[in-house]
Amino acid sequence: MEHHPVSSSGNSPVIAQAETIPADLLAKIDEAVTHYPVSKRSASLPLLHLWQNHFGFIDDSAVKWIAARLDLEPINILELVTFYPWFRQQAPGKTIIRVCRTLSCAMAGSYELREKFCHSVGIDPASDHHHGLPTSPDGNYSVEFVECLASCGSAPVCLINDDLHEDVTEADVPKILTQYLS
Repeated sequence: MEHHPVSSSGNSPVIAQAETIPADLLAKIDEAVTHYPVSKRSASLPLLHLWQNHFGFIDDSAVKWIAARLDLEPINILELVTFYPWFRQQAPGKTIIRVCRTLSCAMAGSYELREKFCHSVGIDPASDHHHGLPTSPDGNYSVEFVECLASCGSAPVCLINDDLHEDVTEADVPKILTQYLS
């Protein structure tokens, strides 16, 4: 299934995620709701995770659809999406670079490392992308800070897509990025 991110430019057609729900996602959603027979509202976070794992982010149609599925108002879902930083309301880059910022990594240079990744892919490291990842102009890379990647002894570390990179220096960034060229 091809994913069509929401376009704010108006140049390409916007396809609402709720109009393209595949059968396998619908089955997972239906199954997840059965775990909360007393209060369907409790299924809100699991459904949001399923949705984002499939589409990559949560658009307005998803908020409305999930709310309707759980007999809630859209604001009940939107408040979760806007409260938890894990949830995104915009499409991320094809390659997601997560730099650890907890104490061991911070002391070993993770703040400078994140800045180097940002500059290397064309992202302003000071920009604020509330509920969307800072993404390169070409849409290929997103860079974010995360908490503990559980490799404090080899700090600083970063997770690029599903690949853990340890003892990363600013000098390593260009070589690492060549592994993820589109």
